[in-house]
Amino acid sequence: MSITDLDIGQIGRLIQIAMAPAFLLLATGNILQMFANRLARVIDRERVQMAEFHKTKGEAHVQVVNELRILDRRAGIVNKAILMGTLSAVTVAVVIAAIFVLSLTGYQFGQFVAGGFILAMTLLISGLLLFIAEIRLATRNIRIEESLLRLDEE
Repeated sequence: MSITDLDIGQIGRLIQIAMAPAFLLLATGNILQMFANRLARVIDRERVQMAEFHKTKGEAHVQVVNELRILDRRAGIVNKAILMGTLSAVTVAVVIAAIFVLSLTGYQFGQFVAGGFILAMTLLISGLLLFIAEIRLATRNIRIEESLLRLDEE
């Protein structure tokens, strides 16, 4: 089947088939924005700690170094999450293009599309799991002074 063999109904059906992955692409973009915002927060905190690095000595310096190490790990994890999310988005985009190209050339595209979705979901799940790992690392390493946790009346 070539493009000249397709009527408007068949082209409309192809567009309908491509809409679901297009919505997935939009959702993945929103998730990537969330990852990018998280990375920006980590980088902002790293900059604050790097400024403190040269000002501190002794135990305070050790705390700054330890926090910088944790922030570096967190940034690495979020970067990997962004990579997985981006690869997922690219896979979805390829699937959308393949739906049109393969159908216009007359090839059966069911297995390719299914495989592409499985790959895209696997990559997206990997990114989300990395995001969870980064959040857990961040919350596990929050240090709040005991004096700040008491009311003045206590």
